[in-house]
Amino acid sequence: MKARKIMTVHPISPFFTTVHHHSNTPSPSSSSPSKHSLSTAADSYLNLLLQGNASQTLPPLEKTLSQIKQKLDSSSVETVLRNPSTVRPLALRFFVWAGHQPNYRHTALMYSKACEFLEIAHRPQTLTDLLEAYRVERCPVSVRTFKIILNLCREAKLADQALGVLKRMGEFNCRPDTASYNVVIRLFVEKKEISMVEDLVEEMALIGLYPDVITCIAMIKGFCNAGRLEDAWAVVRRMRCHGCIPNVAVYSALLDGACRSGSLETALELLEEMEKEKNGCEPNVVTYTSVIQRMFEKGRVDEALTVLDRMREKGCAPNWVTISTVINGLCMEGWIDDAYRLIEKMVAEGSCSSDRCYSSLTVSLLRMKALDEAEKLVRRMLDSGVTPDGLASGSLIKDLCLAGRALDGFRFFHEVEKVCGLLLDSDVYSVLVAGLCRQGHLVEAAAVVGVMVARGIRARAPYIDGVVEELKAAGDNELALHLLGIGG
Repeated sequence: MKARKIMTVHPISPFFTTVHHHSNTPSPSSSSPSKHSLSTAADSYLNLLLQGNASQTLPPLEKTLSQIKQKLDSSSVETVLRNPSTVRPLALRFFVWAGHQPNYRHTALMYSKACEFLEIAHRPQTLTDLLEAYRVERCPVSVRTFKIILNLCREAKLADQALGVLKRMGEFNCRPDTASYNVVIRLFVEKKEISMVEDLVEEMALIGLYPDVITCIAMIKGFCNAGRLEDAWAVVRRMRCHGCIPNVAVYSALLDGACRSGSLETALELLEEMEKEKNGCEPNVVTYTSVIQRMFEKGRVDEALTVLDRMREKGCAPNWVTISTVINGLCMEGWIDDAYRLIEKMVAEGSCSSDRCYSSLTVSLLRMKALDEAEKLVRRMLDSGVTPDGLASGSLIKDLCLAGRALDGFRFFHEVEKVCGLLLDSDVYSVLVAGLCRQGHLVEAAAVVGVMVARGIRARAPYIDGVVEELKAAGDNELALHLLGIGG
């Protein structure tokens, strides 16, 4: 069925001249709320936009929107964007206008929702059309306008479109600032087009702009991704020349880039240099943890443990992420005894609790397919009054079931339920029920289903679909019906 055309507010503008509505979209006249029902800000804005869908006589949209004297908030903006009757170009124009209001600012989440509702990633031309509409109608356009549009490009990962928007700022007598360039630079870093990044930085210098910390971090990441560590170092050296002092985030970006590129010796040298700094550039827990992780990834266990020791000597206490990283790294390299010793040491020092450390070790053992060792560890934990967390418990139950030991999985499930009543992932329940049914343990399966019903947990279809049919074939219709009742 052909789409029908509706003429909108500004027939001279290519942005508003013709808008296509699919036949299943209600017409404005049938879907517009009545005047007496317009009690919220969202209703007021929606009513105005829906009038704009069919009218050619309204004044400029922004001027009319500003006449609505109701509080604007994120809920109102989302309601307008989400409404299926709002023409997409008008909704985009409303979004940009809203971003200019003095007591409101779009959050990162709102930019994400706007890109989703307005389909920016699939319709990048919409942004170009918006600028063309402003030009044709001679609407006031500010740097703020361009920043809102650039942030939409950033959220939709439209590097080329963002570059085009940046280039058009002069056309509207707007001078781009460093923040505007940063959005475009970071997008091209993500595209791994470092030559374009260099061109943009040179362009900034030509108009009297200097990179800030955000620019420099993006450049460092770009050079490191391209394997150009010397150029990344050069960025740090040049920063002070224009009054931009490197901070821990800058050094951490360089350090992480060196690690990822495999230049671990360079990374260690840089870490040592940071440790000598006295101006706030000392490595923090995130910096050390990143280096430790990269060392383990390269199989350099001794160096990773040395960095851990250096970290503690410098008075930087490892956090839970650090400890979990070390435990997992040791297990992946087969250093299981060292993992046990590390945990005993950390628990004794009070760096972390025994339940978290041993739960992490359980998960690591399961990742390296050491099911028997993981099972023994969990048994010792329970005997000692230490409770494994949900991830460790669920992982063990799933692996037992997948190993054809569903009844053992159920026994462990029952014991953990009795001790602490952990709420496990729905996948765990589903795998356990499926395993018990297939191995003929229907009483135990029914018990698990009872827990799922009581807690409102849905069974996952990929695991139980075949089981339902098998139960029906075996004549156990009651359990099959229960499974169907909690099926996702």
